[in-house]
Amino acid sequence: MVEENNEQEYLALQQQLRNVLIQKEALKIQVNEIESALEELRKSKEESVYKVVGNVMVKKKKDEVEKELNEIKEDSELKISSLENLEKDLVVRIKRMEEKLKSKGG
Repeated sequence: MVEENNEQEYLALQQQLRNVLIQKEALKIQVNEIESALEELRKSKEESVYKVVGNVMVKKKKDEVEKELNEIKEDSELKISSLENLEKDLVVRIKRMEEKLKSKGG
């Protein structure tokens, strides 16, 4: 019974780790897209740019869009850092659980 609970916990930890890695990868992609957009904004000589909001393109001041993108980027980077800490914790817990399962099974 205890061994079965350990196996279930082990599988749950692995699933949590997969979810964390997926979230982290999605945020990294988002940060890369934001960095590309910011680079294009820096190249632009225009005072106003168009921003997609839902299904509509809205004309906004370039510096406002840059500020918004930088805030989203910073928030995403904080989330990535948090997910990396969670990932490290999960890896340690999974390794402990593996050792526990090996010692009981072998």
